[in-house]
Amino acid sequence: MAVGNLVKRLQDIMRKDAGINGDAQRIEQMVWMFFLKVYDAAEEDWELDAMDHDEEFKSIIPEPLRWRNWAPSKDDEGKEKNDTLTGQPLLDFINEKLFRVLKGEDSLDGEIKGIQVTRDTARHQAVVRDVFQEVNQYMKNGVLLRQMIDEIDSVDLLDSAESHQFGDMYETLLKDLQAAGNAGEFYTPRPLTDFTVQHLEPKLGELMGDLAAGTGGFIISTLNYLDSQRTTAADEEKFQRSVMGQEWKPFPYLLGVTNIMLHGIKDPQFFHMDSLGRNMSDYQEEGKLDTIAMNPPYGGATDAATKMNFKAEYRSSETADLFMVLIMQRLNKGGRAGVVVPDGFLFGTDGAKLAIKKRLLQEFNLHTIIRLPGSVFAPYTSIATNILFFNNERAEGAPEGYATRETWIYRMDMPEGYKHFSKTRPILNSHFDVVNEWWKNRQVLEDGEKSRSFTPQELMETGCNFDQCKFPKEEEEVLRPEELLKRYHEERTALDAKIDAQLREIESLLGINIQKV
Repeated sequence: MAVGNLVKRLQDIMRKDAGINGDAQRIEQMVWMFFLKVYDAAEEDWELDAMDHDEEFKSIIPEPLRWRNWAPSKDDEGKEKNDTLTGQPLLDFINEKLFRVLKGEDSLDGEIKGIQVTRDTARHQAVVRDVFQEVNQYMKNGVLLRQMIDEIDSVDLLDSAESHQFGDMYETLLKDLQAAGNAGEFYTPRPLTDFTVQHLEPKLGELMGDLAAGTGGFIISTLNYLDSQRTTAADEEKFQRSVMGQEWKPFPYLLGVTNIMLHGIKDPQFFHMDSLGRNMSDYQEEGKLDTIAMNPPYGGATDAATKMNFKAEYRSSETADLFMVLIMQRLNKGGRAGVVVPDGFLFGTDGAKLAIKKRLLQEFNLHTIIRLPGSVFAPYTSIATNILFFNNERAEGAPEGYATRETWIYRMDMPEGYKHFSKTRPILNSHFDVVNEWWKNRQVLEDGEKSRSFTPQELMETGCNFDQCKFPKEEEEVLRPEELLKRYHEERTALDAKIDAQLREIESLLGINIQKV
């Protein structure tokens, strides 16, 4: 089957269904089915492993609800089955049985009990209920839904070439999130995740973590980086235990766990949880990570209860600030971190930001700051971002009272021929080539305006203003009227999506549901 145009075929089907509105809903509708298909293939591996060890395998999913027992419309010989569900019976089955049971509730007729998760439940089984806690089934036409299922079921995940194609297709699907309204916040461009991981140099036997993992981009880049290090069975065991992730929101959690399983992790240590919801003092040796690569959420408000998990000097209303504290708390001795932060963190001087940046200089080796062009995350946002690279160690030659010896700041300019990145002209891996060259041979560029190093004392004297090597102010771009109008419409759409998301969050916190007129 042609995996390459699978998404297009599925989108064409969903456009005929009255229950689905917008790209984000279409992606969610596809991915919960992808998950069940992928999970069923993983269970085949687990069943074989159990047989090899003379053990019995028991799925956490009740037998009638396993993908293999209801989704295929053809038998093993390719003949049409007589009992295939379609139309209203299919909708009733999915809405009244499948979704209810996988969420942990009894089926509507009471015949099948909801799946239960305890402390003893294996992680690769508990993930099923976690995934379906807040996932939605949007389709209203059971015939179209059957067509969707048939398309997905035709993928042979046991065929290595087809499985690889499916993984590539899934990554392309995730990339489309950038333009899917507020869903873009869950996706970090792969060239950026690849660049970050490359300079953290993870090794088999270490544990990499992303505490706000979204769709799992940094995790996938780490797995790809480690792939060539696998040569023995022992290496494979280390590979399977090399990554962990946490994600609070249900939609990206579904996307992320499916992505990780597609990339060969049989028992994903990927948790549906609020990473900020635990007191920082609880993290001693337990819960430490060797490498951390992540793009924490920023711009969000933090409730008072969450702030109480942090020491008074770090209690910030800015989510990104609290994640920086969490990262420092969970980074193992000798560990390395690469963290994406907005410009506001660099120049911010409020009490919490100042305390965090002082700690970075005094207790960690903040060796590199890469300033990224403003449109890296386009079209989702044009907020300017940066990557902080720091290690939990004292640099050789660091002055007394500091763990940092020097901090290099490098401004990554737009590539030649680009005014800004966009959906059709996104950032590419090759755009980081010039940064990689500079990384190997660091030097002052453009009289220090593009790149230079700072001692920790120099940065302290600026009031911990890391906003150095700034981008020059651009001359106003004169656009044709149709281009200008198009940009205005895009900016308004993005702003509307952001406002809607904030309103939903406020309504949720207050327990208010205001229906749009």
